[in-house]
Amino acid sequence: MDLPENESGGSQPPTAKQTHFLRDVIFHGKLPLLKSVAPEENTQCQQGLYFQDGKRRVDYILTYHIKKTSSSRRHTSRLRDNAFTRTLRRGREPPPPAPKDDAEVGSPHHSMDHHDDDKCLRREEFESNLMEMGLELERDEETKTPGVGFVKIHAPWSILCREAEFMKLKMPTKKVYEVKHSSGVMEKINAFISKLTDPLHPNLEENRTHKVKHLSYPFSREKQHLFDLSDKDSFFDSKTRSSLVFEVLKRTKCTKAKFSMGITSLLGSGVYLAAYPLHDGDVDGENAEPNDRKLLYEEWASYSVFYKYQPIGLIRKYFGEKIGLYFAWLGVYTQMLIPASLVGVIVFLYGCVTVDDDIPSMEICDQRKNITMCPLCDRVCSYWNLSTACGTARASHLFDNPATVFFSIFMSLWAAFFMEHWKRRQMRLNYEWDLTGFEDEEEALKDHPRAEYEFRVMQKSLKKDHKSQKPEKEKLTCRDRFPAYMTNLIMMLLMIGVTFAIVFGVILYRISTKAALAMSSNPMTRSNVRLTVKTTAAIINLVVILILDEVYGAVARWLTVLEVPKTDKSFEERLIFKTFILKFVNAFTPIIYIAFFRGRLGGRPGSYLYVFESYRMEECAHGGCLMELCIQLSITMLGKQLIQNNLFEIGVPKLKKLIRYIKSKRGSFQEEEYEKKLQRYETDHFLEPFVGLTPEYMEMIIQFGFVTLFVASFPLAPLFALLNNIIEIRLDAKKFVAELRRPDAARGKDIGIWYNILRGVAKVAVIVNAFVISFTSDFIPRLVYQYMYSPDGSMHGFVNHTLSYFNVSHFQNGTAPLEPFHLGFHVDICRYKDYREPPWSPTPYEISKEFWAVLAARLAFVIVFQNVVMLMSDVVDWIIPDIPKDISLQIHKEKILMMDLFMKEEQGKTRLEDNCKETSTLTRSRSMSHTACKNY
Repeated sequence: MDLPENESGGSQPPTAKQTHFLRDVIFHGKLPLLKSVAPEENTQCQQGLYFQDGKRRVDYILTYHIKKTSSSRRHTSRLRDNAFTRTLRRGREPPPPAPKDDAEVGSPHHSMDHHDDDKCLRREEFESNLMEMGLELERDEETKTPGVGFVKIHAPWSILCREAEFMKLKMPTKKVYEVKHSSGVMEKINAFISKLTDPLHPNLEENRTHKVKHLSYPFSREKQHLFDLSDKDSFFDSKTRSSLVFEVLKRTKCTKAKFSMGITSLLGSGVYLAAYPLHDGDVDGENAEPNDRKLLYEEWASYSVFYKYQPIGLIRKYFGEKIGLYFAWLGVYTQMLIPASLVGVIVFLYGCVTVDDDIPSMEICDQRKNITMCPLCDRVCSYWNLSTACGTARASHLFDNPATVFFSIFMSLWAAFFMEHWKRRQMRLNYEWDLTGFEDEEEALKDHPRAEYEFRVMQKSLKKDHKSQKPEKEKLTCRDRFPAYMTNLIMMLLMIGVTFAIVFGVILYRISTKAALAMSSNPMTRSNVRLTVKTTAAIINLVVILILDEVYGAVARWLTVLEVPKTDKSFEERLIFKTFILKFVNAFTPIIYIAFFRGRLGGRPGSYLYVFESYRMEECAHGGCLMELCIQLSITMLGKQLIQNNLFEIGVPKLKKLIRYIKSKRGSFQEEEYEKKLQRYETDHFLEPFVGLTPEYMEMIIQFGFVTLFVASFPLAPLFALLNNIIEIRLDAKKFVAELRRPDAARGKDIGIWYNILRGVAKVAVIVNAFVISFTSDFIPRLVYQYMYSPDGSMHGFVNHTLSYFNVSHFQNGTAPLEPFHLGFHVDICRYKDYREPPWSPTPYEISKEFWAVLAARLAFVIVFQNVVMLMSDVVDWIIPDIPKDISLQIHKEKILMMDLFMKEEQGKTRLEDNCKETSTLTRSRSMSHTACKNY
């Protein structure tokens, strides 16, 4: 179409909008319209994976907010194939300097405020700088997504090579070598195991054993002859291409925004809405062509393949090393839960089988003994028979028996084996993924400043510029961050205090509810008071934990933002540390209270400890607090896994996606037009942004705490964790493949700070389990009685030995039962669980010598258990090498082969230089002879 003509037949001068379009074409090389190529002409272009020419692949997408009317769209269309435009495009003359107020503002159909004008100018400059860096850009504002414009970015081959060299990417060379596997008996064993497990492997080419491996070397433009460049289009895969483009985006400056550095600053200031690489294609549907994303969806993200191993190599190829390492770690953790679950089930079954042979629980259930117990609360509670606690005592034996001590030792060693197994697996992956020697480049990438840090430095510099004329390179000091550090300290203590206050509130709920239910006229209600109070209190704790988890996650991020860390690595580590502390305290404070404090702060009959002068502190059931600990632990663990880890992860992304679709349908487009097939980059725009791996790791670390810290009280914890993780892997897989935008591929050779947190939890678990067995369970009191106080060396008489006597006439005023004849007879002496002198002794109600004997045995057990288990863990750590022997040999072999390759290359260069010298000398001598003959 031509420019609009005037009355005399000549072309009218272009409007401001047309001038801006021409400037885009000339200066930026951008073509704003995708519709110049019809969908029928190029399917790949129509799908949004390529530029309009159908040849250049879209490596990255930038999105921005636009305000566009239908009239401006018509103006742009009329300029599409103008001859004047083509002439100017061929000329490629530099544009005249645009006036300051010209930023898509000249058209009367546009009304943009100063803020939008500034954003537009910054986008223009940033995109022109990207083109100067060698990237190719194409703009698309004619989309079915109202209010959003897209900038497609393509990296030519030369730019990919340059960035790969800068990043020291290891790429496979032409040189291949044979990978030696185990020989002899081990080879036969491995072959047999491989045949057995063949159905468990996903149906992928990568799972077949490769006998040869390409020698890898950091890419160099000077040594391109070392690499197989026969197919340049597939030499760098889509994940690598997008990561190389992302490095350029981070490094490119925008000088219109002072101190602005890279895409992170522009995203933070709202110049761009989002930046993301594209998914390879669709996962389902009629037009879904074979691609890595579809393969991952079928062989990894489907619940029908839950029994198969994960395709870790393909995950790494598509998402990058960091995400690949997370799923590899999750797979190793889940596999290691299998033996732990089997042993836990065996321990639980042992408790079930031996419950009828347990003498203490048999004595409690014996109604003939008719032991009268003191009231569990003041006034409204009366005396009760010990035989009514029969069910609790028998249930406690399921989790409190000699096998649980063995299981605690086993789980401590299991944690050590798990850590060692992961280190070996990690080293094998580093070798297979060519990540050996990655530390140097990681250190170089670590210091890239964050956008928020640059903004704060800019503010500080602007303040100093008014006072001093000397420009200095500014940075944030501890003095600048001191208010943020104080805020962090105060808020962290406040949040932990909130957790303690809520736990205290639940304690008051249990005390008051127990007293209220004891007054009920319904005998069924009175008989189930303990179970009702335990269960409802545990559910309340769970709801509070779930709510506070979300609050604490937001608070931890806010506190970390206040600190303004310089780098992304520093920000991530500080955020992880704060979030872990808050969520760990939130999840385990109620459990720690039940395990170590409940029943030890209540006092004794006649001298109880009161809160607010009316609430008597809680006591444990006669079977001990272990059963209540088990109920609290199981409800919290299962509730967090089912509600927080599964329902939230499924429901929240789908809800957010639905809201985005609803918002988009409220625009000016008709619904039927909107529902037409979108471009790939539009479809990805509606997906949930990737927020990092911290939430994924965090829920697994908390679960690891449940599995190891209090496993002595809940042997079935590993089994429930295993069942959850089988679902969790496929749930996360589906989320990453189908629900999230494709993350920027990040390299990393380990799981970072999470490994140190795991080691810390494993060490603390040894101590916690030692105290649980020693102080929460009856294991030590039983041993002390059997070997020190039992007349025949058996457990007969143990229950009577642990009960002290109390004279009911010594109750405090107003605390005696209102119904003293509840049992049908007058009570003079009642019993309570403690080691104290009887009322008729010279020192009534004082702590007895049996208490000190049991306490000494408990402390001795803690010391012995802790040192023995940690010693055994260190032995496991020492015996198992961190690097598998075959991997160590292969790495050494690679170094030798690389040295040989370069020696041969140097020899070849030397021969070539010698040949060139000989040829030059021969040519020179012939020339001299010819000249001499001619002169003669």
